[in-house]
Amino acid sequence: MSQVLDIEQLRTFLAIAELGSFTKAGEAVHKTQSAVSMQMRRLEERVGIPIFVKDGRQSRLTEDGERLVEYARRMILLNDETLSAFEQRHEARQVKLGVPDDYAENLLPQVLAAFARLNPAIEVQVVCADSADTSNAIDADELDVAIVTASDVPHGMGELIRREKVHWVASARHFNHTAKRLRLALGAKSCHWRMAAVDALEAIQRPYVVSYVSGSSAALVGAVQEGLAIGVFPESIIRPGLRILEEKDGFPALPDCEISLLRSRNAAAPIHQTLCNHLIAAIGNVSTDLAAN
Repeated sequence: MSQVLDIEQLRTFLAIAELGSFTKAGEAVHKTQSAVSMQMRRLEERVGIPIFVKDGRQSRLTEDGERLVEYARRMILLNDETLSAFEQRHEARQVKLGVPDDYAENLLPQVLAAFARLNPAIEVQVVCADSADTSNAIDADELDVAIVTASDVPHGMGELIRREKVHWVASARHFNHTAKRLRLALGAKSCHWRMAAVDALEAIQRPYVVSYVSGSSAALVGAVQEGLAIGVFPESIIRPGLRILEEKDGFPALPDCEISLLRSRNAAAPIHQTLCNHLIAAIGNVSTDLAAN
């Protein structure tokens, strides 16, 4: 008798392939690491071949495991499309996700692409706005879930999921960071990264002028890449062509950036929890256990 593959086992398997670890996959599919391991043992028994191999303390996909990824994607897609076709029309299949421009370009695309492959029947509508406006939209139930800079929303709002370094950044091709009077590319006066940068320079009495002001991180990064100014960015925004400036370069350390996950009071459906689990697993490093498999 031929074996029948279990969709939930395949979904967990694909989460491991997408997120890179059993621990993160467990968070994304809301299972303990021991349950994930048991599912993978059973999946290997069903397909009759090893799909994981130990690599030091971690596990990686075998060549056959890599082949199984595409089959798993196709089976999950067909399964979810079939169920979606017969669901009641009033059941929500769309989630509205708010995210600041700071994270929309570098942090989210790969994360949401992986989510779409794991949950093909759920449509994520992304709305880009600054953290303050995004938190207001969550309060007004105009968004379901949001990622925000914690310092830009009311204290204690949301769940802290990620902490990362904030760096002084210059063009890798220019040396304007050595100028006697620094030219800066920063956000609006209310931006906490800007306030931290200004306070740090004034504390060491380093002359500066704010030459470029924008609410768009892409615009600020562009100005810095072309050597027009020095910027202040969290590590997830930094891209090739930029140089991190350190204390040895004469730039004082800056406070860390903290990222919080917000959720509307009406976002109580399983699809909302599914997206939240995935975001925490994919980008979190605070509430997430990052231990090796």
